[in-house]
Amino acid sequence: MSLKIKGAPTGKWQFAIDRGGTFTDVIGIDPDGKVHTTKLLSQSPAYGDAALEGIRRVLGLGAGDPIPQERVARIRMGTTVATNALLERTGASVALFITRGFRDLLSIGYQNRPRLFSLAIEKPGQLYRCIKEVDERLDSEGRVIKELDLEAVRADLGRIKRMGIGSVAIVLMHAWKNSVHEAAVARLARSMGFGQVTVSHEIMPLIKIVGRGQTTVVDAYLSPILKRYVASIRASTGDILLEFMQSSGGLTVADLFTGKDAIISGPAGGVLATAAVAKLNDVVETIGFDMGGTSTDVCR
Repeated sequence: MSLKIKGAPTGKWQFAIDRGGTFTDVIGIDPDGKVHTTKLLSQSPAYGDAALEGIRRVLGLGAGDPIPQERVARIRMGTTVATNALLERTGASVALFITRGFRDLLSIGYQNRPRLFSLAIEKPGQLYRCIKEVDERLDSEGRVIKELDLEAVRADLGRIKRMGIGSVAIVLMHAWKNSVHEAAVARLARSMGFGQVTVSHEIMPLIKIVGRGQTTVVDAYLSPILKRYVASIRASTGDILLEFMQSSGGLTVADLFTGKDAIISGPAGGVLATAAVAKLNDVVETIGFDMGGTSTDVCR
């Protein structure tokens, strides 16, 4: 393309990538500000990763070549890796650790019903594979009512490890007020070698255990998938600045990209683009429709 980006930095390439379930779109801005584009299938036996392959093609590199750090300044990516893993239920195997007496709490939820008088209610399946109840209790002010039985937790962690579960979600009552018990369980799980330990007070330190618990489970379910994907990109990009779009539409560095913030990483770019185009054309109200190969997203 002959389009030039006003004010584009000189000296190195920049890339913006939309990695969807069916297609991956790559935009490269060269050191002179010219825009180069390519589009590939997201899954193909001809290459390992579509985003990396797209960068290589734009730069004229060979298959499997590392991305040269001296030529590329930044890579920004929106991805539906987490979106599709959630829709297709292909996330990590998760064990939920929750305060004793509340094992069914996330399943019960708030009992919101889209059709109030329907007699045939189909509840959504839970993302966790098993539940372990934790002997502990805090009151609403965060004071300890019942001390944590850490040895019982150790035994449960050993059992789920033997089951092949590598991801742990820890959600304890009133932990947003006092994290002492959650932190102790998390330290133990990490010391026992669990690859993913998601703790509710670390990722969503807010009142209301149902919302906090659901967010924690989603993060434990999706983060291992994201970490593997980010690691595969990082292996070929070295120290190039690598950023991912979050569900909020904001960017974060790769090391801080987590499951709970990635559910609509890819679609968020379409929302921002819809708003930007509307503003450029003085349109006050607009609807965006983004139909991909796996899912369709609508924004207003």
